[in-house]
This record gives sequence, C-alpha cells and structure tokens, in this order.
Amino acid sequence: MAWRGYSQDKLAHFTVKIGYPDKPRDYSALIIKRGDLLGNAIRSRQFQYDDRINSLGKPVDRTRWGMTVFPAAILQPPFFDVNAADAANYGGIGAVIGHEIGHGFDDQGRKSDGEGNLRDWWTAADVQAFDARTTKLGAQYDAINPIDDLHINSKLTMGENIGDLSGLAQAYRAYRISLNGKEAPVIDGLTGDQRFFMGFAQIWRTKFRDEALRQQLLTNPHSPGPYRAFVPLVNNDAFLKTFNVQPGDKMYRAPADRVKIW
Repeated sequence: MAWRGYSQDKLAHFTVKIGYPDKPRDYSALIIKRGDLLGNAIRSRQFQYDDRINSLGKPVDRTRWGMTVFPAAILQPPFFDVNAADAANYGGIGAVIGHEIGHGFDDQGRKSDGEGNLRDWWTAADVQAFDARTTKLGAQYDAINPIDDLHINSKLTMGENIGDLSGLAQAYRAYRISLNGKEAPVIDGLTGDQRFFMGFAQIWRTKFRDEALRQQLLTNPHSPGPYRAFVPLVNNDAFLKTFNVQPGDKMYRAPADRVKIW
C-alpha cells in the first residue's frame, strides 16, 4: 500500500467521540469524602491505576475514551455557539477538531498505524521532507520570547504546534467545502473568511500571571495561547489574502518562509 493509502487507511480508523462516551464510565468504586483532599487524591490515583491494570491482557475497547478530548464543556462559546454563523464555528471548534485529527499524523502520531500499532509506515523520503518542515516550524516557535529570557521550547511543543497549524488549515478547507462553491453573506461588515479566522483567533484569548506563564513555558507541551493563534495564522496563505496582509505588516510572512505540513 502506498504512503497515501496508509494515511487514508489510518484516517478511516478514526472514531468520532464528541460530547460524552456512549458507554459512561463506572466510578462507583471511587470513594470521595468531603474534607479529605489528600485522601481523595490518593484514592483517585489508585482507582485509575487499578483500572489500567485490569485492562491488561484484554482486547482493546475502542469505544473507551482515553481522555475527554471533546467533553461537553468545550461545546460552548467561544469554541462553539449554536447561535453563531457557521464561519465562526468552523474557525473555533472546527480548528480544534482538526487539531485532534492532526495528532494522528504529527511527530509522534505518525509512528503508529490505523490499528494503533507502533510501525514505521513512512518512506525515508517522506520522513526527510517532514523533518525539514517541522524543523522550520520549530525555529519559528523557538524565536518567540514571551517573558524574561524564556523562549518557547519547540521540542516540547512540536506535536501541539503541528496540531494547531494543520487544524486551522483543515478547518478552513472544510469550511470552504461547506459553502458548495458559494460565498457566505457579509455580516457586520465581515466576510465569511474573515469571520472564520477571527473565530480561530478568539479561542486562544488567554491571560497569564507571570508565574503561570513561566511554568507553561517550562513544562507544558502547548505553546501559550496568543502564539497558538499567531503562528498558524502567519503561515496560512488564505489568512494573509483574506486580510490583505502586505510586506511590512507585522503578520506578513514571505511565501518561502511559510510552513505547510498538512
């Protein structure tokens, strides 16, 4: 099977998990006591440990949620608003969904196949091209200095950075497909494409205390929110065209310097 065929096969194995599991997890064995913070934490860890041990040697339950990637709580503004026009929702929750799908093909996800087996299914040429692009993307993040002498560590954040970049691109592609060749109406003076990219930017509005920002940079595999918006946008051709970003503008990036992975 060719590389593209393997990629499509892996994508076909993805399962939609939105909102909450079809089979709720049984927490009846977990004892939570009011006023016993330490005990609750210890029992929670023990409950999780026992649960994982009990799964050893058994068939993989593909209906099981390993983590609540799309808990119902995220399906609200600014990520998703049932009353908003489609453009904003594609830019918000659409980009997040695209991000999570992209993890199947990021620097770690690419190492496993559609069955979840660790297997190198890429050609040497594909790996070389992929590494060249991720190195270029990593340099963009490494150059960012949010506070003091701390820079974003692209080796720590690479998987999430790839997810953000590819999630935006795939969400925009999906949005354009949804229009069936037509243009979205102009609302409040904004085109559909403009509202799409603004929807994306709005989901990363965050504010840190200095201490929290330092901790994020040192330990968290996600880049700080403002840069999760900025870097994918300056690498996106459609964004630059939509807002007529020109040389000399802060968000302009020359075509040769833009990174596209998926």
